[in-house]
Amino acid sequence: MNHRPAHPTGIRPHIIDRVMARRGRLNWFDRLDPDRTALLVIDMQNTFCMPGAPAEVPSSRSIVAPINKLTTGLRERGVTVIWVLHANTSVASRSDWTLFFDHVVSDQVRERTMESLSPGRQQVWHALHLESSDLTVIKNRYSALIAGSSSLERVLRSRGLDTLLIAGTKTNVCCESTARDAMMLDFRVVMVADCCAALSDEEHVMSLENVIQQFGDVRCADEVMQLFTGESEHV
Repeated sequence: MNHRPAHPTGIRPHIIDRVMARRGRLNWFDRLDPDRTALLVIDMQNTFCMPGAPAEVPSSRSIVAPINKLTTGLRERGVTVIWVLHANTSVASRSDWTLFFDHVVSDQVRERTMESLSPGRQQVWHALHLESSDLTVIKNRYSALIAGSSSLERVLRSRGLDTLLIAGTKTNVCCESTARDAMMLDFRVVMVADCCAALSDEEHVMSLENVIQQFGDVRCADEVMQLFTGESEHV
């Protein structure tokens, strides 16, 4: 009889069955070392969180409380919290990411989006709780770990951090892009499912399904906390 483990992240049963058939277990990791782990909170800033912002992700505001709870618990365990914010430099309507602004952003919102993503304006969404021990990294591409996007890899390597918990928005764009590159750079990846948000539930779940099959683990925040105490169930 096929044993299908329960999983509260919304991942569809046939994906769970596929993973179980391929590797005999659903989750990648049973235990995490807090001294080698960082939480990346991606793009939780005005451009994506503010009502009416040019790139608003309405559901991003629904994950503020879960992220605040997660960051509090992780700091208590000595896990590094890193806020990853997006910014693009633009001069005279030209940007350091012209392809994006010319083809992904509509003419009607291009100037507003450029302005909202200017480097000097980026800060963590006001409802999120920061501490002086937290770090902030600025990226200029979807992935914070693609070459030239940010200093994140250097920051992680210099601190001996090889395990990344990923939260923020959008699940299927910047979070997944960073997760994919992280795994291919040999970082251990855990997507924190209930601390990520997309423009729709379908996009959110499909992104989690991509990650758990090929790029890393998918856990809820409560499960993540158990990984630091060795209490997680092996499945």
